[in-house]
Amino acid sequence: MLHVHAGFLVKIAEEVAYQVDLHQGEVLHWVTDLGWIMGPWEIVGALALGSTVLLTEGAPNFPGPDRLWATVARHDVTTLGVSPTLIRALIPAGLEAVRGHDLSSLRILASTGEPWNPEPYRWLMEEVGGGRCPIINLSGGTEVGACFLSPLPITELKSCTLRGPALGMDVDVWGSDGKPVPAGDVGELVCKQPWPAMTRGVWGDDERYLDTYWRRWPGVWVHGDWASIDEDGFWFLHGRSDDTLSVAGKRLGPAEVGSALASHPGVVESAAVGVPHDVKGETIWCFVIVKPDVERSGALARELRDVVADQLGKAFAPSKVLFVDDLPKTRSAKIVRRAIRAAAIGEDPGDLSSLENPGSLAGIRASIA
Repeated sequence: MLHVHAGFLVKIAEEVAYQVDLHQGEVLHWVTDLGWIMGPWEIVGALALGSTVLLTEGAPNFPGPDRLWATVARHDVTTLGVSPTLIRALIPAGLEAVRGHDLSSLRILASTGEPWNPEPYRWLMEEVGGGRCPIINLSGGTEVGACFLSPLPITELKSCTLRGPALGMDVDVWGSDGKPVPAGDVGELVCKQPWPAMTRGVWGDDERYLDTYWRRWPGVWVHGDWASIDEDGFWFLHGRSDDTLSVAGKRLGPAEVGSALASHPGVVESAAVGVPHDVKGETIWCFVIVKPDVERSGALARELRDVVADQLGKAFAPSKVLFVDDLPKTRSAKIVRRAIRAAAIGEDPGDLSSLENPGSLAGIRASIA
């Protein structure tokens, strides 16, 4: 992505100042790969404000599952940024991993990367933040160079919400007709006016840039995320629009299936994908990671299927629930569902250079065999 110096600096400095309320003398640590937007975001933002940015090498749960919490305590981190995937991965280590460290320096919790599930969100709020730190759940993109959506520390919150448009962002949720959707309906996240950090293109490929973001509706940036605004004006994300599940003409985001599965005490993480079906168009397959002490069995698979059906309706009951050890993810901890789907149905997954753990696809294939 092609960015320019001044606009990127201005927008990132503004976001770190007002969205996570960072001040001189405070310490910002975002658990991130530097090739993802949050790496430059924390470095540019913290240093532009005269604050301290803390960078660490290696995995946040090695050599011990409490490494992140020990880091926060040792360096008096005031603003901690995480991804929902990271929190889901740390929860199985137990509460002692968290409670064994003094996290009183924390003032702001922040997150991005993917939609939240309610249970991990509440765990972060209560167990890490002690119920006193707001979760600044923001979303934009490396190609955006900024955030489209973000709360402020002074705004009211609901579980998993992004609250509303970030400062300076003219965003909306549109249906297929190019008009705003009613409250509660899911549509495409769009941006209707330029912003200071807007990318100027894809390096060496102007047509790809225009095709990807600009050619669906003239003069409007289509981001590729499903979003909704509830009756109280709170915004929520529902995953990538190209990951949408369509079962018997009904549309559903994979994050909703994931949230249903996450409500089961034995589930650590999951990914739902749509596979072709002669009658329904698509049917849902779920790939599930369970806690180490939970037995993988046909009975558990049926139980998880019923959990999804009870919460989302029988039409969305998965036709398969399969157990795996790992899910393919990028270095920024995003689950790559297209790779899972391709492995499940035997298609070419395309470019996998962004995967941190390509070996996980062998486990996906083995679970089906």
